[in-house]
Amino acid sequence: MYKKNNILFLYSILYFAFLYIPVMLLPVFSFNDAIHMVFPLKGFTLKWYDQMIHASRLHQALFNSIKVGVIASIFSTLIALLAAKAFTKYKLRLRQLSYGAILLPFVIPEIIIAVSLIVLWTGMGLQLGLIPVTLSHILFCTPFCMLVLISRMEGFDKNLEEAAMDLGENAWGTFWRVTFPLVLPAIVASLLLSFVISFDEFILAFFLTSNDQTLPLYMWGQLRFPKKLPHVLALGAVIIVATSIIVMLSYWLRNLGNPSGKKNNIGGI
Repeated sequence: MYKKNNILFLYSILYFAFLYIPVMLLPVFSFNDAIHMVFPLKGFTLKWYDQMIHASRLHQALFNSIKVGVIASIFSTLIALLAAKAFTKYKLRLRQLSYGAILLPFVIPEIIIAVSLIVLWTGMGLQLGLIPVTLSHILFCTPFCMLVLISRMEGFDKNLEEAAMDLGENAWGTFWRVTFPLVLPAIVASLLLSFVISFDEFILAFFLTSNDQTLPLYMWGQLRFPKKLPHVLALGAVIIVATSIIVMLSYWLRNLGNPSGKKNNIGGI
């Protein structure tokens, strides 16, 4: 048993090293006083961050990504909240089939979804841009939001809702006064998680956008020019830090104030 635990621990170390060491090199090279990612480092500098701050096209791409991410996170969380409420409270016909249909974007390659959406969107004579990108992000983020919200809704005592109904509260009042405060941490976690997913998404934006670039598309375009690489590394380092904080905050909020006192199992239904 002791040997098995050591092997498992070693496997975990190797796995996380393989996963995160290449990512951690981005912040290191973002301070390098050279345009090439080589060791040893030429020197320490902050000029790439200064270049990043004063890039006007970057500002517009950042604004587009934030705008798309905020709208997509709000609508995907709202749709997921209604779906999670239905799945956890009611015995629906074809429940498993409906559940699998909502989670379908998990298993369908993004490029297939992107091609399908661009064919549908252009087939209706509509222009590509941030609107189809936002709609595609809502479609893609909804399954993630639903898993977070279902795990939370299955974690609190349903007797609290029944008690509120017995005391004369209607369905809306019960949801607003009892259910909503209990699932609020999961709602915030869902908003944060879906925002990060939308903010970092590349393939759907690549196919469905036009002249309005999102931040991942801006970074992709800058990689064609070697002299632009250092400020892209600086931008990548900032994104890594920001998204890591948001994801950890989302995970912490998911179980905040859980009345059951237990961590929820995502996806249990």
